[in-house]
Amino acid sequence: MIQVSALEFQRNFGKYQDLAQREPIAITSHGRPAFVLMPAEEYAALMTVKKRAFMTAEAEAEIIESVRRAEMDQRHEYLNELMK
Repeated sequence: MIQVSALEFQRNFGKYQDLAQREPIAITSHGRPAFVLMPAEEYAALMTVKKRAFMTAEAEAEIIESVRRAEMDQRHEYLNELMK
């Protein structure tokens, strides 16, 4: 992730706006990360994942246990190999 000071970001907004289309830009204040610039679509995707994680954390214990015990159909075992 590219890091840039708030002052540099203000001076070259257009440059960093273009760069943010390729990778997030960390904007620092007093040497510490303060903000991140990224495309709106990427932010929306992150928020979707966050909402799903939150919903999972609130699921009833019975549902969580059922998911934990679930097994994948053997026809899809090749997918495990793809993940290695």
